[in-house]
Amino acid sequence: MKILARWVLAVFFVLAGANHFRTPTIYLGMMPAGLPWPEAMNAFSGVAEMLGGVGLLIPWTRRWAAWGLLALLIAVFPANVHVALLGHMPGLDVSPAVLWLRLPFQAVFGAWVWWVGLRRSPP
Repeated sequence: MKILARWVLAVFFVLAGANHFRTPTIYLGMMPAGLPWPEAMNAFSGVAEMLGGVGLLIPWTRRWAAWGLLALLIAVFPANVHVALLGHMPGLDVSPAVLWLRLPFQAVFGAWVWWVGLRRSPP
């Protein structure tokens, strides 16, 4: 079960990271005004998601990838709050309620990353 969960999460992060390059306007629109270098930050977070996803699948990089993904989830949380406060996500037709419901999923993803990447299995 854990191996399947790791693969599903890895694929999710790789696809989500690739999406930063496929539709950057969505991610750029999520960033609070005044942040420096939004294009570079978008590219960095996209690459970090893809590397983290792949890293979860490689045993000797799994722990580092998990720590990196946890840090990334924390780092992007303010952008998700910003979008929820705006009440719309630029480039997508999404209900304001959905934007607020997305916020707890950051914790779900964090727990998932911890479980598949950091939690030690009992001997």
